[in-house]
Amino acid sequence: MAEKFDVAVIGSGPGGYAAAIRAAQRGAAVAIVEKDLIGGTCLNRGCIPSKTLLASAHTLLSIRNAKLMGIDTQPAIPNWPNIQKRKEAVVTGFRKGLTGLLQGNKIKIFEGTGIVTAPGKITVKSDSSTSEFEANNIILATGSKSVEIPTIPFNGKTIISSTEALSLAQIPRSMVIVGGGVIGCEMACVYAAMGTKVTIVEALSRLIPMEDEWVGRLIEREFKKLAIESFTGRKVVSVDTAALPSKVSLDNGLVIEAEKVLVSVGRRATVDKETVEALGLQMNGRIIAVDKKMRTNVPGVYAIGDVLGTTYLAHGAFAEAEIAATNATGGNAEMHDYNLIPRAVYTFPEIASVGKSEEKCLSEGLDISVGKSSFKANGRSIAHNEMTGEVRVIKENSTNKILGVSMVGATVTELLGAARAIIGTSENIFNVCFPHPTVSEVLKEAAEDAFGLSIHNPPK
Repeated sequence: MAEKFDVAVIGSGPGGYAAAIRAAQRGAAVAIVEKDLIGGTCLNRGCIPSKTLLASAHTLLSIRNAKLMGIDTQPAIPNWPNIQKRKEAVVTGFRKGLTGLLQGNKIKIFEGTGIVTAPGKITVKSDSSTSEFEANNIILATGSKSVEIPTIPFNGKTIISSTEALSLAQIPRSMVIVGGGVIGCEMACVYAAMGTKVTIVEALSRLIPMEDEWVGRLIEREFKKLAIESFTGRKVVSVDTAALPSKVSLDNGLVIEAEKVLVSVGRRATVDKETVEALGLQMNGRIIAVDKKMRTNVPGVYAIGDVLGTTYLAHGAFAEAEIAATNATGGNAEMHDYNLIPRAVYTFPEIASVGKSEEKCLSEGLDISVGKSSFKANGRSIAHNEMTGEVRVIKENSTNKILGVSMVGATVTELLGAARAIIGTSENIFNVCFPHPTVSEVLKEAAEDAFGLSIHNPPK
């Protein structure tokens, strides 16, 4: 007789494992199925390894700039094998910890590909065996994969995805990155710091095109200081890999030589076709259709994370996991405003935003004021020699409510929690005492400036 659970989760990425743990905390008997490594893409081939490499790159650049801080050092050079070893150790440590956390919550882990063959019935296929179990509720959290350009197919050696980019055996002398979004720009920072000649090709008019224009302009300017060359409004038409270095041809006739070509033009939901057909799941193109409760059209079946195509962010999946797990265990929760899911890019400098952008507000015809404050006037930023960037706070004039915050600068991702807290409020932020000197004061100054009350900004 097949084992039976209250909740089964297919996929153990951020959304999957969070949903499993929350369901278990709510008293459910839970199973989780993972076809690859516990933690999914984020832990093993995404968020954690990329941020670990970025941390090494940041340390390397800091040492090289030590003279500006009055410190003499020996020339700093990257030890790539040791950087890779550290990255693997960090990832392995987290994976072991997460596995223990799942087991500690009495969640049964099934290793293999999980296929929902009928409502409440799951088959798990691995290389060595096939097993079956049942569940009253199922949460689909099968993630996404890198988008492949048909004319530039991955070969895993010369033309690579972000997966290979995280684990290259050697630092390449040159790299063309196709796509100037989050992944492309973060990898550009890693390899530029290591000494690679990096060129970014972005089809749209600016880097980080999902954010406001000023963000892309500022990042492109700062990337030049890292010797990163950017071609925006340009497309790669072909890559000749017949000889090394490869020859990358752009639509303006320019040909760029590169040892590696990293294609990072986004991610695409990974949805099991057998499951879709067996359940008759309603789809929106390649993604699963759900309501605000994360319910699919099939009773007892929920979906979260990248399979929904909503945020493609780990913390977005966390938020959806809370909703699905609550509802799968008898609760009544809804997902509300996706604008309130923070957006973070760990480039040099960092990019962070939450709420509506300026462009979004203007496209909706909203009457807004934009407060601004720069890091070049902030005491701690000057002390740390991290003066690049600014914070912008958007206020709706008719209600005096804060609609959005956009930030570029060192460690601005750490200000996102505070930025989120002021969205939707008209409370006087100048009644909140910010410690001095801290980088967070720039957020306060920008919010005050939106009301025309900044102390340290000159009169307009």
